[in-house]
Amino acid sequence: MDEIERQSEDRAWGTAKTLAEALPYIQIYDRQTVVIKYGGHAMGETAVAKQFAADVVLLKLMGVNPVVVHGGGPQISAMLEKAGVKSSFVDGLRVTDADTMQVAEMVLSGAVNKEIAHLITMAGKGADVRGVGLSGKDAGLLTVEKTRRTRRDPDSMIEHEVDLGFVGEPTNVDPKLILRMLESDADWVPVIAPIGVAEDGQTYNVNADTVAGALAGALKAKRMLLLTDVEGVRGADGQLIRQMTIADARRLIEEGVASGGMIPKLQTCMAAIESGVEAVVILDGRRPHAMLVELFTEHGAGTLVCAR
Repeated sequence: MDEIERQSEDRAWGTAKTLAEALPYIQIYDRQTVVIKYGGHAMGETAVAKQFAADVVLLKLMGVNPVVVHGGGPQISAMLEKAGVKSSFVDGLRVTDADTMQVAEMVLSGAVNKEIAHLITMAGKGADVRGVGLSGKDAGLLTVEKTRRTRRDPDSMIEHEVDLGFVGEPTNVDPKLILRMLESDADWVPVIAPIGVAEDGQTYNVNADTVAGALAGALKAKRMLLLTDVEGVRGADGQLIRQMTIADARRLIEEGVASGGMIPKLQTCMAAIESGVEAVVILDGRRPHAMLVELFTEHGAGTLVCAR
């Protein structure tokens, strides 16, 4: 046996060992729902997006019920720039006027949503796993109300309301359609764009993290995975925190250790857990197979947030 054959055989034995070690974790997630929030700049990288789709298909074939909720901020910004529409932000939220809303829905429910669903279908072609593109407007999935935000004037210290335009917050999730898809004999993977409808019929743009948390709660998901551009949550010492409770998360926010975009992510984690999700994990979606490492290995791949 030459060196190349020996290396190939070693890899084969290594693969078998990895699969055997994953068996206890595969059984834990068998027929369990895992909501995946897919976003960040990794969405714009074709090779990473294809790898994500392949990992989602693998989850489905291993008995997991993955449900994907996606963002699309960079793609919206690029399209707005092409259209000559200027954007402004308040506390990280895009101010969405009528023109911006039209572009946001076109990008999220159209190009981004259908591309992710298509990549999943292509990756699962051999086993007939199919991505199905939806938005919160379909079958009354996501009912929202207009987001209310206030800001304190630095000079007068008086709080005043900020109008974010057509930006909404979930008030109700009707998961019947998603549940029917997951219960079906067909291997469908729901892919959901964060667009919702108010009681008066008006369409709103919704933060994708918030939609993922609300949907995970409604589905009583075993896990919610927040795929981001960071490895996880870091403590005051700069080290990655592998696991924390809701109380730990609140303390990190109060002490200023968690800041910027990590604050709303932790708030989403807490809200999801309080609504029935067993645990939420913040992990780096740019790393190949991060979801598989998180779900099917002992140490995981990011920061796990649980009730206690």
